[in-house]
Amino acid sequence: MCRLINLAALTLYLTTLISNQLNARDDGRFANSPLKPWFDRLASGKGLCCSFADGFSVQDVDWDTKDGHYRVRIYGQWFVVPEDAVVAEPNRFGPAVVWPYNDRYGNTQIRCFMPGAGT
Repeated sequence: MCRLINLAALTLYLTTLISNQLNARDDGRFANSPLKPWFDRLASGKGLCCSFADGFSVQDVDWDTKDGHYRVRIYGQWFVVPEDAVVAEPNRFGPAVVWPYNDRYGNTQIRCFMPGAGT
């Protein structure tokens, strides 16, 4: 009986832990930005950008194109941006933005990429 209670407690703990990690991570910094509603609707072929990963702006030297594909430097390493991760909507923000995340194996993946406004 004690084992069953421990198993139930562990299951509840893990369920709570996992569901908390899946929630959007909007910390309210941009709540008053006029671009917030626009960012909240941005999506690529992989789904809504901000719903799954935190985006950050990318300096011009940290993204380019090679062999007809976008590339972005994240954490000092170049990644080819999958076609379905490119945001097709015009960039109203200005600088390029990337939404990386780590998959269940710890590998960096790109949820969304929006080229800089000058392209």
